[in-house]
Amino acid sequence: MINVNNMSEISMNVSPSASTSSFKSMENVVNSSTEEASHTTSILEDIPNEFLEHDNHTDPISTPSHESEELSGELRQLMNKNNQLPDIPTPLEDKYIEDSLSEIKINSDDNFWLTEDWQRKERHIFILSSSGKPVYSRYGCEDKLATLFGVMQALVSFVQDTDEDRIQSIKAGDLYFSFLPKGYLVVVSVCQHHHSDQTLLQQQLLYIYNQIISTLTLSQLTKIFDQHRNFDLRRLLSGSERLIHTLVEFTETEVDFVLASYRCLTLSSSIRDQISHVLSSAVSKVKNLVFIILIGADRIISYLHMKKYNLRPMDIHLILNLVRSSESFKTGEIWTPLCLPQFDASGYLYSHVSYLADDCAACLLMLTVDKNLFFTLSEAKQVITEKLRRAKLLDEINTALSSSHSLLTSSLNITSLRHFVYKCKQTSQLICPQYEAPYVANSNFGSASIQSR
Repeated sequence: MINVNNMSEISMNVSPSASTSSFKSMENVVNSSTEEASHTTSILEDIPNEFLEHDNHTDPISTPSHESEELSGELRQLMNKNNQLPDIPTPLEDKYIEDSLSEIKINSDDNFWLTEDWQRKERHIFILSSSGKPVYSRYGCEDKLATLFGVMQALVSFVQDTDEDRIQSIKAGDLYFSFLPKGYLVVVSVCQHHHSDQTLLQQQLLYIYNQIISTLTLSQLTKIFDQHRNFDLRRLLSGSERLIHTLVEFTETEVDFVLASYRCLTLSSSIRDQISHVLSSAVSKVKNLVFIILIGADRIISYLHMKKYNLRPMDIHLILNLVRSSESFKTGEIWTPLCLPQFDASGYLYSHVSYLADDCAACLLMLTVDKNLFFTLSEAKQVITEKLRRAKLLDEINTALSSSHSLLTSSLNITSLRHFVYKCKQTSQLICPQYEAPYVANSNFGSASIQSR
């Protein structure tokens, strides 16, 4: 239970956060279990030479690549041209801001955060603007927590104004507050002290921040708050709360997050190569197509990309979270803008999203910088489905999906091995079997790992 009244023994941390924890791999353990998913090779159409300008940006958790992933000048111009979306009809007048503040005052309940039910929650997540405006609360209504949001904003401002530093964490009794100030937004986590690990908590908050950027883009967010610092961002995020909810659960329960990696659907290399060949051949003449990702059961089936460009694990997690959270994708073909913050935080890619067939629960995403490619990609999707069906590859995918969670440590016949997690550093791919005794009584690995590290 979280007791926000116990505020004794407060300590504050504003020092730089520690580097991401390193994890040892078990390279000799899984060689006999499954074949490596060789689907990350670049087999799409080459980018013209004038697109290939790069910088020296690197990231310790990115998928290793010999080439930088910075967008080239011409590709950037094309994205900027196609990202000129219609102006969002948001009432930015001063009268609207005054009315919003009055509405919060009327609806606010300063005692709501003192209720036993709210305090019983073990992990809270809050998002607020740099001016203290509520954006998101994992539990409860943001308007009823307006006072609490104001306190958190005051703490951030006090450290910034007094020490010209950035607050990272506060210990208050048995509570641990973790802060991530990012431009015009502040993301805060509150949990019991034994759940806390500053590195993982900061990474979790960064994921949540990037989920908002994925919805709005950094340039749109900056433009809004440059014009009106008191703008209520919830109007633009309406309907996307589910994305944040499911992402928070993912960061608390999955080892993929802890190891900055992603899982692949278990398939033989020959079957995966055939699937990738079908995808590649169907779009070989489509220009400005950057990524193709085939997903099933929260796992990557095939992943194709333009040469010189690659996706980092965090962006892949955001894509998986989008598919996981959106039931509407199952009803037909969807054309939606999607920002991938680690690929390019300032612009959208346009995504054609659809499931392969009614009898196959694999979701296909084709991402392009050209906003006029919907019908072209729709035709390509039909070709892909027909070719996969004729080659009986849909049946292979369905078989793999039905057994996607069936890998057991005991099936490897390795004496004394109870469980393992293996990450390939070169590809950021992960393999992890299902839990067996003595771990089945507490299968929430993510929470356990966050608590123990």
